[in-house]
Amino acid sequence: MKTILTAAVLCVVCSLAVSAAAVALRPAQEENKVLDRQRNILDAAGLSMGEFGKLSSELDKEQIETLWTWVSEELVDLETGEVNTELNPEEYDPREAAKKDDQSIEITEPTFDIGVPRREKVARVYYVKKPGSEKVEMVVLPVYGKGLWSTLYGYMALKNDLETIAGLTFYEHAETPGLGGEVDNTKWKAQWVGNKLYDADGNPAARVAKGPAPDGDDYAVDGLSGATITCRGVTNLVRYWAGPNGYGPFLDQLKKRISGDASAEADQPETDVESGVEQYDIDNAGTKEPVGE
Repeated sequence: MKTILTAAVLCVVCSLAVSAAAVALRPAQEENKVLDRQRNILDAAGLSMGEFGKLSSELDKEQIETLWTWVSEELVDLETGEVNTELNPEEYDPREAAKKDDQSIEITEPTFDIGVPRREKVARVYYVKKPGSEKVEMVVLPVYGKGLWSTLYGYMALKNDLETIAGLTFYEHAETPGLGGEVDNTKWKAQWVGNKLYDADGNPAARVAKGPAPDGDDYAVDGLSGATITCRGVTNLVRYWAGPNGYGPFLDQLKKRISGDASAEADQPETDVESGVEQYDIDNAGTKEPVGE
């Protein structure tokens, strides 16, 4: 009896200790989660390399916070492209929304299959603006779709013409290391920088080639050896989210806003913007470099 009682007491004590530790660590875990999201967005936009010459994973928290002053976010209705002001951005979770019938739509017979049955109605987007300026320099879009073994989650950054890719990065997937997992390869990701997202008719055209990308092809990056299905998945997710069922309506609306802002700015005298971040040439941020061994 004494043994059973002792075991029961130990179980209770251990349970309380584990629960207390979980509660105590939760704020730190949430903070790290936010920091990781910020790092990936900064990498997609090329801000980390452009300002500090290294990936955001090599930056300290203070440097990340400094760069994050360039970034703002909004929630947008994917069907209309309009900004959603009803939901709280701090509380809204697009992944959870995609699981709820009233907050998502069914994906049926898509032109570009991202391999999931539903997608959220409202998505989060990020704007990159120089501190003190309202001019949108880049927009960063969360993207996702099925590869071979998993759903790949990432961010695609577009320059302010909204037709040129400024960066593509993935932060979560379970593709095969050395094969599909090469979507994390820095040199492979660099190939996306400067590529065109749409063809001359306005259709999503960016893609992963089968084998090496043809010389002079402004839409293609090299295929990943032994990862045909992952490559097809990346092509599909990039094209789906760039199309009319993804961010297409939002990008149309944003293009009008940017055009209007540019007209208004042309009527204003130029002023120097001071901030804690050096004003590097954001229009040429993340210039594509040759990819080698």
